[in-house]
Amino acid sequence: MPLREQFLAGMARTAATVNVVTTNGASGRGGVTVSAMSSVSADTPRPTLLICVNHQSSVAQQIIENGVFALNILKDDQAYISDTFAGRFKDQLDDKFDCCEWVDMPSGAPRVRDPLVGFDCHVMSADRVGTHYVFFGEVDDVFIAEGGSPLIYARRGYGTAARIEAPVSVAAGKEAEGRVLSVAAFHAFGPILLPDMIRRMTDAEPGLRVDLIEGDQGRITQAVMAGEADVALVYDPGAVDGLDLMPLTELQPYVLLAQDHPLAEKAALAPEDLAGHAMVLLGRPPSSDYFTGLLHDAGVEPQVAFRSSNLEMVRGLVGQGLGFALMATRPASTMAYDGSLLVTRPLTGGAQPARVMLATRKGATLTPAVERFIWFCRDFFDLHH
Repeated sequence: MPLREQFLAGMARTAATVNVVTTNGASGRGGVTVSAMSSVSADTPRPTLLICVNHQSSVAQQIIENGVFALNILKDDQAYISDTFAGRFKDQLDDKFDCCEWVDMPSGAPRVRDPLVGFDCHVMSADRVGTHYVFFGEVDDVFIAEGGSPLIYARRGYGTAARIEAPVSVAAGKEAEGRVLSVAAFHAFGPILLPDMIRRMTDAEPGLRVDLIEGDQGRITQAVMAGEADVALVYDPGAVDGLDLMPLTELQPYVLLAQDHPLAEKAALAPEDLAGHAMVLLGRPPSSDYFTGLLHDAGVEPQVAFRSSNLEMVRGLVGQGLGFALMATRPASTMAYDGSLLVTRPLTGGAQPARVMLATRKGATLTPAVERFIWFCRDFFDLHH
């Protein structure tokens, strides 16, 4: 691999805060997302920092001409601001500054109303190095939020900082090294499938630490592709660039009802039986498309009254008689959190089962811990089916 590609691959594995650099003045208002930012010194007459901006960005010339810039360090719920200033939502906004609220720093450079940190700087120097300008800025003012966590970019994906326990000794640190497994799981079935597998795996390997990541399909697949998760349990997403997929099992969909729902009198239900009845939909597109698709395929238009990505919220709404739900995973309890009683009925009509898959990053070398997790997953489904 050429040295440049090696350098880029290596830098992709480092973590950096996500920042939006803005400026305003005689050359106009502009802003761009950057990850290359660093403190230089706190012990100069005024603290100094540096940023790097591609020379092809119009913002680089604006910063030179305006002589000022604001460095907005984003919180972990502000990825949409980063994406906007990286040019990803041009079709949605005529002006990228319309994506959020702004206030002016003393220099006049715009600051996100509530970033994690905002630094107001005037330009000390601007040097062209390769494809980028390196701007050294003297800090004139600082905004610090009362709370929040930084938005992190690593392995070409967003993440957030998580605090970890420091080892009590060098020996303990060496013993724990390499004994961490990061597992991501779709939030609807992770709580049902993972606890038993993790218990058996940690019983077999004392000292193994399993870190959990939960979320919807998008969150889980991105965690794997970014290297945040070593392995993931997901519903079949179809072919996805960047993922290797292994089938685990198939889950037959069923209808979840309140015990006193009129349809509960039937021993089994066809999609046509659900026509005209209110539906409580689990998940959001694209993961929810599977459940609505089961009805569409039978010519039934879903009457979605409520939707939630929380499995127990869906079960609670169904338990209160607010609609039926289509499910694939089966919690052991027939009672919702609020004590309302639930019943399940098979969905007839040849509905396509939901496929549960193991996902790993495409081309990644599987560690021994990942290989053992895969073995325990397959063993789990062999025991339960």
